[in-house]
Amino acid sequence: MKKVARVVRNVPQHWVGDGFPVRSLFSYAEGEAYAPFLLLDYAGPAEFAPAAGKRGVDVHPHKGFETVTILYQGGLAHRDSSGGSGTLGPGDVQWMTAGAGVVHEEFHSDEFTREGGTLEMVQLWVNLPAKHKSAPPRYQDLRAGQFPQVDLPNDAGTVRVIAGEFDGARGPAETFTPLNVWDVQLNAGGAAELPAPAGHTAALVVQRGEPSANGTALRTGELVRFEREGEGVTLAADGPARGLFLTGEPLGEPVVGQGPFVMNTREEIRQAIRDFQTGKMGALD
Repeated sequence: MKKVARVVRNVPQHWVGDGFPVRSLFSYAEGEAYAPFLLLDYAGPAEFAPAAGKRGVDVHPHKGFETVTILYQGGLAHRDSSGGSGTLGPGDVQWMTAGAGVVHEEFHSDEFTREGGTLEMVQLWVNLPAKHKSAPPRYQDLRAGQFPQVDLPNDAGTVRVIAGEFDGARGPAETFTPLNVWDVQLNAGGAAELPAPAGHTAALVVQRGEPSANGTALRTGELVRFEREGEGVTLAADGPARGLFLTGEPLGEPVVGQGPFVMNTREEIRQAIRDFQTGKMGALD
């Protein structure tokens, strides 16, 4: 069993653009602790009144990693310089490989802006190994109906497989390195052991309820990171609970980041900035 390494609590909320009130539960500023994951922003749940104008984040660049946007409530619209675009509804996932460089925009969808409502989402950044940091940009538009959902034993709850594999069910997201991204729902009184390979980073974001992880009590909005040694994580909950569970194989490579660029050396960061400034990452009309 993996031991608890850290519990992240009481993270203040800040705004990204004018559409995303987020709590940054970890970032690449913490070094290799969460590798291969670089950042996790949990947005909401937040209420938005109906509006006439766009809300979100205007055009900005990324290079050297992937952004994974998981929408639970609300509506989002994405457009990027590689030609990728999509409108997300509850349960949908957008997996964008920035690779060699891309510029994109993220706004509330037209319908959500017009009608208002509750927004809840996660944006996860996944690092790319050095040999893939110049991969062509790619956009995976994954719909709620594509994800297999596995019932846990003893009516403990369910696991929705976004990436990786759980109990023989494989998620549709294509990844460059071994990792798992699962939505876990626990019923009241439910308990389950989730596989987490030895050597993998493993973390859980609590989105609803007050579950325990390997005996450590947790609350909504908290994140727990586990030691890489050992295998498996046991979750239990007296009441209904929901969380996002991640595991991934660390890359074992230098992480040098500056804002929306994450590379392996400072010179590569300088080159990324030059590429963006000279238009080599493309543009949006």
